[in-house]
Amino acid sequence: MSATFIKLYEENPEQHKIDEIVSVLRNGGVIIYPTDTVYGIGCDFSNTKAVQRVCQIKNIKPQSLSFICYDLSEISSYVKNLSTPVFKVMKKALPGPFTFILNSTSNVPKVLNAKRKTVGIRIPDNNIPRQIVKELGNPIITTSIHDEDEIIEYSTDPELIYEKYQNLVDLVIDGGYGSNVASTVVNCANDDFEVVREGLGDLDLYI
Repeated sequence: MSATFIKLYEENPEQHKIDEIVSVLRNGGVIIYPTDTVYGIGCDFSNTKAVQRVCQIKNIKPQSLSFICYDLSEISSYVKNLSTPVFKVMKKALPGPFTFILNSTSNVPKVLNAKRKTVGIRIPDNNIPRQIVKELGNPIITTSIHDEDEIIEYSTDPELIYEKYQNLVDLVIDGGYGSNVASTVVNCANDDFEVVREGLGDLDLYI
């Protein structure tokens, strides 16, 4: 059965469509959605079977996954030992195109950090995934949709993404064309700012 295809506008995502997406997630579904960088694939981070499905689709291990929170107040449940300097930078940089690697609490599902004590957290500058997370009441997994093209690393056209993934996921959100540059990944687990991957975000603007 093919995935549902939903058109949403970031400026004003319709509530009934958000409710439909959240219902899919609560039932263990896997979705594809826009962010402020590339399109992501994910699920409710607390649903182990759904997380495993995401990993099978992407051929990755759960420990390499990050998740999306609605805002900074939400992350306090999932990270610990967050220093004041790191918090101040995150407060300025988020919502934005960054993934911050932080020390995780026991509230993070074991499937995500079975072999490590850190986790990647995103608060994208895009209303669609943030509204989904807010309505769901849980973070959602995020991992990038890659393209097999040798030149274009990430898929940007939601209709082409749908064609490729319609039999692998339960729902695809068309939020317009995405970027083909991923988030900047910053490791702050040791209280410094180690850029692990250069992406769309420029951390120097906030330090």
